Amino acid sequence: MKANEHPDSSPHCVPDLDRERRIGFPEVIYCPGKTDEQLRSVASALFAAHPNVLATRATPAQGAVLRAVDARVCYSDLGRVAYLHLDRTLRGRGEIAVVSAGTTDIPVAEEAACTAEVMGSAVRRIYDVGVAGIHRVLKRREELDACEVVIVCAGMEGALPSVVGGLTSRPVIAVPTSIGYGASFQGLAALLGMLNSCAPGVTVVNIDNGFGAAYAACRINRLR
Repeated sequence: MKANEHPDSSPHCVPDLDRERRIGFPEVIYCPGKTDEQLRSVASALFAAHPNVLATRATPAQGAVLRAVDARVCYSDLGRVAYLHLDRTLRGRGEIAVVSAGTTDIPVAEEAACTAEVMGSAVRRIYDVGVAGIHRVLKRREELDACEVVIVCAGMEGALPSVVGGLTSRPVIAVPTSIGYGASFQGLAALLGMLNSCAPGVTVVNIDNGFGAAYAACRINRLR
């Protein structure tokens, strides 16, 4: 018996196998707090029903558990996501840009990028273009305009989404990250800065929620 499995535990998992029909994408597995037995149970059901399945906030050990259920499962160390991605059909109108202010924001950006790709969107990664060297993002303006939706991940004071929101007409989804020194309060300063953005129309998700940003971006990208 594995260390994180209780001898009397049972999966108690009821996968929502109808979710893709209702909203366009299958149930996503949120890994923290799940036992190996629960992961195997829900993954087995979802893998049998869908060609593309995503598991977020997965540890390397949990990724191995999911790979034991299906050897085709991939794992992203940076994004902490495990996924089955068998159907590579693109279902969006265009690309989703995933932008990170710094290299330390890339794990959150990769969670967003992997989520969007598994959901059927083409992704353009634009990393390390924060406002401390603002020429970096200015040089990528044409790429931002070429995408359908822009996700911007930033910590510290969270200024980059406001800059991007003033550069492009595309929908901008801001993701505050828990990166910064003490007064950043684990991303709260960035969150409040993004909520108070002077660039109109910037949408903000929760701290470190690259998954939620990508899910929203894919819904926008699929609109006809």
